[in-house]
Amino acid sequence: MNRIIFYIKLYYPVILSFLSFLYSVSLWFSGYQLEGVFVGIWVPSILAFAICIRQRRNDYYRAMAAADKFKRRRR
Repeated sequence: MNRIIFYIKLYYPVILSFLSFLYSVSLWFSGYQLEGVFVGIWVPSILAFAICIRQRRNDYYRAMAAADKFKRRRR
């Protein structure tokens, strides 16, 4: 169960993007072409936002590790 939760937490942007893509395709073939195109734009937006958030999170963890390392050296 923990592996499934870990997998979902790691790949949630890809899962959301894929669901958005499926929704876009279903709208397109249902006759709602304009709405399908609009929802299709969500896919790169979701992925770009996830990359941005992940990058900021990594920067924060690196800064915290560097600060901790600096504290240890000063003792």
